[in-house]
Amino acid sequence: MRIHLKSTKYLAIFVTLLVLPFTANAGFTPKTMSEESLACVSCHQEDSPSIYEQWGSSKHYRAKVGCYECHRAREGDPDAFSHWDQTISVIVSPKDCARCHETEVSEFNSSHHAKAGRIMGSLDNVLAEVVEGNRGFKTMGFPGGVSAAAVNGCWQCHGSEIKVLPNGMLDPATWPNTGIGRINPDGSEGSCTACHSRHQFSAAQARTPDTCGKCHMGPDHPQIEIYNESKHGIAYNANISKMNLENSKWVVGEDYNAAPTCSTCHMSATPDQPVTHDVGLRISWNNRPAISVRPEVADAKMGLPGKDIPWQQRRENMVNVCLNCHNENFVNGFYEQYDALIDLYHEKFAKPGLALYEAAQPLLGKPKFSNKIDFIWFEIWHHEGRRARHGASMMGPDYTHWHGTYEVAKHFYTEYIPELWELSERHAHSEDAVKKAASEALATLLNETLNHENHMWYLNKMSPEEKALREKRQQEFQQRYNK
Repeated sequence: MRIHLKSTKYLAIFVTLLVLPFTANAGFTPKTMSEESLACVSCHQEDSPSIYEQWGSSKHYRAKVGCYECHRAREGDPDAFSHWDQTISVIVSPKDCARCHETEVSEFNSSHHAKAGRIMGSLDNVLAEVVEGNRGFKTMGFPGGVSAAAVNGCWQCHGSEIKVLPNGMLDPATWPNTGIGRINPDGSEGSCTACHSRHQFSAAQARTPDTCGKCHMGPDHPQIEIYNESKHGIAYNANISKMNLENSKWVVGEDYNAAPTCSTCHMSATPDQPVTHDVGLRISWNNRPAISVRPEVADAKMGLPGKDIPWQQRRENMVNVCLNCHNENFVNGFYEQYDALIDLYHEKFAKPGLALYEAAQPLLGKPKFSNKIDFIWFEIWHHEGRRARHGASMMGPDYTHWHGTYEVAKHFYTEYIPELWELSERHAHSEDAVKKAASEALATLLNETLNHENHMWYLNKMSPEEKALREKRQQEFQQRYNK
């Protein structure tokens, strides 16, 4: 049985709403649900009771925003299909959300989150599609096959390019998917439900660290693990009941003060800053590449408006968050420590490591990752170097050191350098003039690198001053603990 509105007055209101974009700026909340949404509810409360319950707990329900207001589509939309005499689409894209949440979607579209789907042409995806995968997963949208490793791994966080089949259904290689940079049939990028899970779309859930941890975890970007080991994470887990997560106005220092979450630092309001859905506006280093870059540089590469916002301003934005709990000396000291770690990683390992890798290219097999050195270097910067930098940025000492700089140093000296020497020696007498010259150039660069003060210890060439300091520290250690 379907539920119908009895009042033509209310129906007239909703006809108007459906002709015009439904917007939160309309200035009123309808007195009743639309006829179309009520019809949806009459079935789904029986067929999909969990979805019905989640929606019933949402602000959408209280605002009389139902299924149809979000899922409605126009004939001719790529993913539109007819369902009980209504034209709808399964996917609710950011473009759809923008009918009411224009500001939030605009900010999101300016962020790296919205562009996460562009990984599909990156080095990471070559690993998932070729090195780890094959073309064994065949669907109507991918008759030639696609890698199940990419579908179930990379695409679930970064987003897939949704393919719509001729019958209007969504290709199973690309759906279900709530990757935050999902490429939608309507051309929009992103998925609001990556953070605001349907159908409750809870702000409280988006504020919890575990929501971010769905993707920001693991060997190459373990932010959730780092957060949990930090004083911030410890304070949060000890004081969840004091976080006031459900409050509509969630301003640090006003509505809660027990601990910060990922959202607190990167997105949520302070007494001086509004909420933002551009997660890059408070970071002063982009630690994703082999060598960290300032965020405006990364934004410029993607054509984002953040290219005009210098890192100094972004740091001021983050400092404004920090000062709600810490004093100025504390915050300045933290940033000096963080910048020093970035500098150490760059100067000792990343810059010379990248130069050596580039010098080795003429001696390597052409397919990427067909050489042992490809994996060694990739893990040094992509896994271990990122862990060190992210660990320092979030005050996680174990990830900075044991999972970070220790692993970088261990593999730099015990795997990377020896493999480069072996590569150089293997081609030292090559009849190929290009390879012989490259071998000589690589050997020269290796000698120059290792004779730098950063690496001289490896050749047992530590300066007398440094040796004396090491001996003094050792004596102090023994005196302290041999009592």
